[in-house]
Amino acid sequence: MTAVPAGGECEADARDPAVLSALLAARLTVVFGEPAELRDLRRLTGGASRETWAFTALSRAGGSRRLVLRRDPPGAGRQEGMAREAAVIAAAGHAGVAVPRLVDASTDGAILGAPYLISEHVDGETIARRLLREPRYASARAGMAAELGRTLARIHRIPVGAVPGLTAADPLEDLRESCDALGEPLPAIEIALRWLARHRPDEVPETVVHGDFRTGNLIIDPGGLRAVLDWELVHRGDPREDLGWLCVKCWRFGSPLPAGGFGTVEQLLDGYAEVAGYRPDPEAVRWWQIYGTARWAVGCRGMAERHLSGQTPSVELAAIGRRVCEQEHDLLLALGLPAEPAAARPPAPGSDLHGHPTAAELVAAVSMFLREDVMAAAEGRLNFLARVAANVLDGVERELLFGPEQERRHRERLAVFAQEDQAGLAAAIRAGVLDAEDPALLATVRAAVTDRLAVANPRYLSDPA
Repeated sequence: MTAVPAGGECEADARDPAVLSALLAARLTVVFGEPAELRDLRRLTGGASRETWAFTALSRAGGSRRLVLRRDPPGAGRQEGMAREAAVIAAAGHAGVAVPRLVDASTDGAILGAPYLISEHVDGETIARRLLREPRYASARAGMAAELGRTLARIHRIPVGAVPGLTAADPLEDLRESCDALGEPLPAIEIALRWLARHRPDEVPETVVHGDFRTGNLIIDPGGLRAVLDWELVHRGDPREDLGWLCVKCWRFGSPLPAGGFGTVEQLLDGYAEVAGYRPDPEAVRWWQIYGTARWAVGCRGMAERHLSGQTPSVELAAIGRRVCEQEHDLLLALGLPAEPAAARPPAPGSDLHGHPTAAELVAAVSMFLREDVMAAAEGRLNFLARVAANVLDGVERELLFGPEQERRHRERLAVFAQEDQAGLAAAIRAGVLDAEDPALLATVRAAVTDRLAVANPRYLSDPA
């Protein structure tokens, strides 16, 4: 059996699954009041900001229990965040919201290497593409938009005082500050910020806001919704934020239906009204949808920064940085600026200096190796990360082939506005030197976003608006 580390060694050693298993067994022995053993500890895919582990706990009185651990990455614990998440899950359960039952939670990093919570396993599916496409979920899909509306109304009825430490911030100021902190100004975000400031809806009373209520953070089975997950972004604010966030285009996963890919906004608001007793303004929900799209663009770049800074080296976080252009594309679509149909573009002329295979051909070969060999031999998170890495290399290949010509066109477009780079263009929009509604400016920004998306994820250009 692996020895349990002591003192300052805990955070570093707890990255080792064998050590984590021993730490969990020791902790659950205390929680259960009798010796506990662990079986089948495995890290689940997804969860770029927090780790999620599934396992089975065995004890004499309790028998076999399937449990789930959510933990901050060791060394990056946020004590107040995990305490708030545990408190809101308990409060949500009392309010009639479907949530996993808590087994244990602590902000003490010495126990499992970082703040954590342990909950009962809930049967069902979270993977959005399965939920939105597979026939076995057809019945659940039929009424899901209204059910999610009813669930959000219950969340918004949780007494604010029941969750200690809830924070609140002005959404636009917060978004600007987050964007500025990254040091990579984006013209599309500046255009969106201008639009959001001009069209801001009237205020409503603040409520508990989930903050990340979306497809992918819900457990659903063929009978319907079974649990709401991932409460780490809970805060105090406008309840319509949750409704708009669910309708952000990326959470539809290719579905044409705006409410999380399950149904219409009307169905979502009908369900909400059944519990809340009033129907939120659809235009205010649309404002929050556009805000949420901009927020996710900034969030993607922020997650990439964790990799680039060395804080959390991760191919997954690095890959998320190239998803910023998806959200820029969605912002422009929401503001009435569709992309032009992609024309066939010849690759840049190559050099014979290095011969064959070219850099692009080498990248393609490694991508094929990851898909056909590594993924075929790997399971779980390693399989997931191999797929992420292969997708990254596909983008690198496209940038090698098309990037030089795209860069030439980009410089020509910027020169029209006497700018050398995107940062200068964004700064001019922020300062009001350039009119954010100028059709020529909007065309320039749209063309740049389309070029980036054609490299990062060209299939996204054909997703339903």
